[in-house]
Amino acid sequence: MIQIWTSMIGILLLKYLQKKAKYDWNLSNLVGFIRMNIFVKINIWKWIDDPFIRRPNKDENGQLQLFSG
Repeated sequence: MIQIWTSMIGILLLKYLQKKAKYDWNLSNLVGFIRMNIFVKINIWKWIDDPFIRRPNKDENGQLQLFSG
């Protein structure tokens, strides 16, 4: 019975995160991403709204800027 209650609480927490997120998550994808990032120190609310790292902007020549200034 403890395993059943634990799994139900886990699913409820994941469904809560899914509903609060601005990003349109599938539950299976959310579970997979959380499993991969379980020990990473991140702000869960920022990550769940925007989970992917954006590429840096290129300048007018198409080159990435290595140093600022």
